[in-house]
Amino acid sequence: MTAIPSHSPRLSVDDLRGSSARRRRELFVRIAFMAAASLSIVISLLIILSLAGEAWNFISQVDLPLLLERGWFPRRDLFGIPTIVAGTLVVAGIGMLVATPLGLGAAIYLSEYASPRARRVIKPVLEVLAGIPSVVLGYFALQVISPVVVDQACPGITEQFNLAAAGIGVGVLITPLVASVAEDAMYAVPRSLREAAYGLGAQRRTTSLRVVFPAAISGIVAALILGLSRGIGETMVVSIAAGATGGSLFSVNPCAPGQTMTAAMTALATGSDQVRGATLAFPSLFFVGMLLFVFTLALNLFADRFVRRVRVRY
Repeated sequence: MTAIPSHSPRLSVDDLRGSSARRRRELFVRIAFMAAASLSIVISLLIILSLAGEAWNFISQVDLPLLLERGWFPRRDLFGIPTIVAGTLVVAGIGMLVATPLGLGAAIYLSEYASPRARRVIKPVLEVLAGIPSVVLGYFALQVISPVVVDQACPGITEQFNLAAAGIGVGVLITPLVASVAEDAMYAVPRSLREAAYGLGAQRRTTSLRVVFPAAISGIVAALILGLSRGIGETMVVSIAAGATGGSLFSVNPCAPGQTMTAAMTALATGSDQVRGATLAFPSLFFVGMLLFVFTLALNLFADRFVRRVRVRY
């Protein structure tokens, strides 16, 4: 056995740290990434401050009973917040009724039934569908969904502009998002769970619905809440298909025109001279934007808390 010379040099801490040039490059990259992360936080805070300032300006000047009126007509100083909140919830609810079965069905098929070749073909096509401009889906909802689907489902004479057409259009828009996120969550479930179920004699349907689906429930719930947030914040589809551009009375009838928070902001902001024609019309834009921000923030916080509670690590 060859003896190790006792006079061999020892490594110091400075030797392990590497060259000074390499450390400078690592420090530069670290500072650049920290600056990017900090910039996103600063921009978010500035957006919140701009919304909060004008929203408080609106709240401090408006008569609070006007916020509970049975209609949203800001240029007449009638700011019925329940009107636009109800319209938003109706459209988002209809959208989720469409996107949940379609999105989860597509996710289960791609994860459990599709061959690798079919998955490589279908999933990119599904994700490309998410890239269709929302204005195109808005006109599709107005020209196809409203006369073909809604008019047949609603009793009596249905107006071309209605909440149901807007909700179905929003559902088509968010279906690829729900399907993609849910499929990723189900595909990440370990193969060993499926093999154990098959070894016990379970069918593929039973394995998909009673083994894989519960194991990926945290990602599936996150996909649904992400789709709901997207549906609440959608603008162009509801602006085109829901009607009520100048205002709306309180209504939860999906077969009738209605107003949502995003569509109200869009209609009110069309032409800054018209917006400033009313005393509180312009500040109401920021108040509705702040309300919309609070809605989406609450949904995201709920989703994060739920996912942390039910998440299973493999």
